[in-house]
Amino acid sequence: MTNVAPSTAALVDAESLASSVVERLRSVVGDATFVSLHEPEFSGDEKALVADCVETGWVSSVGKYVDQFEAEIATCCGAPFAVAVVNGTAALHAAFIGAGVQHNDEVIIPALTFVATANAAVHAGAIPHFVDSAMDTLGMDPVALRAHLTRIADRHRGRTINIQTRRPIAAITPMHAFGHPVDMEPLLRVAADFEIPVVEDATESLGSTYKGKSCGGIGHIGVISFNGNKIVTTGGGGAIVTHDPDLAKRLKHLTTTAKIPHRWAFFHDEVGYNYRMPNINAALGCAQLARLNDFVSRKRNLAAIYIETFDGCDGLRVFREPSFAKSNYWLNVLLLDEARAVARDTVLARANDAGLMCRPAWTLMHRLPMFEGAPRAPLPIAEAIEARLINIPSSANLAYSI
Repeated sequence: MTNVAPSTAALVDAESLASSVVERLRSVVGDATFVSLHEPEFSGDEKALVADCVETGWVSSVGKYVDQFEAEIATCCGAPFAVAVVNGTAALHAAFIGAGVQHNDEVIIPALTFVATANAAVHAGAIPHFVDSAMDTLGMDPVALRAHLTRIADRHRGRTINIQTRRPIAAITPMHAFGHPVDMEPLLRVAADFEIPVVEDATESLGSTYKGKSCGGIGHIGVISFNGNKIVTTGGGGAIVTHDPDLAKRLKHLTTTAKIPHRWAFFHDEVGYNYRMPNINAALGCAQLARLNDFVSRKRNLAAIYIETFDGCDGLRVFREPSFAKSNYWLNVLLLDEARAVARDTVLARANDAGLMCRPAWTLMHRLPMFEGAPRAPLPIAEAIEARLINIPSSANLAYSI
């Protein structure tokens, strides 16, 4: 297909839509010179708990706040065990190893995801295998996944094999994009039918629920991120969540340099990783978690205001949570109509010129140079979402100004 430059009429239309978007955003967020996409909020006990770590000297990977944080994260995700680590990518890496991913295996990942999902698979020695998304969730499409696996997968000697590459498929990794839960029940049925474990990438969805179940605790293993831009932050941090006590023990061992506990001896029984979360970060996280329900409530209120504000805006809509889910609305999403996709970059330019930080979707994984040769399914919906999606300012503290 030949690329055709937008017509003059299309360009004028894009400018008109961009002006409308900026005007409506300003009516919600106010007249501040700059409004970030998502920023942390520290107005609870964060300073007191971090100061306690400094005053007592317990700032590294051992301390009471690490244990407290792990227990509280497990409860938030509806699972009995959590292992706190230094960031979400490390959590995904360890989770893949815990799920049994081995060198030269393939890991099923949505093409529409943040690069860390694919990077972590590579860190585990695997090859990312990209699949399509669903328009009603923005996440992995169970129907498309089943059709794809039916075409390319077969069971052989106890493993599911990609018959095109002859490599085992070792994990399926749905990612709850922007906090909106994937339709997990049919996806879990697909995984069970093909006997592939599910590593649930819930890095963006702490506080979101799927049919009453907390994200992160639905798959065989779940992963949470606490990066500075997440709904709850530890500065940098992540966690692995599981219902399996043996797996939790193994992951804690693996992420603590695989050191055998001893009063003084340093003995490590396998190659491990120095991934444990420091106590000072966990202290920050404990204070943040105490306010999770408030953060979610205010972010959902902000989403409702955006939905009302953009109602009747010709050419786009605010993405709404799926009917089976309650989303944390980590990042609010504008979806341009298909016919208005050409206006995306104009809207982004005008909004950012006005000091309103807006961003497109991540570049699809198969378009990145290191993954362009990776196996993939047809990706028509992911490509449509990429062309039409705009994230708009979504900090919980914006609710204070409404």
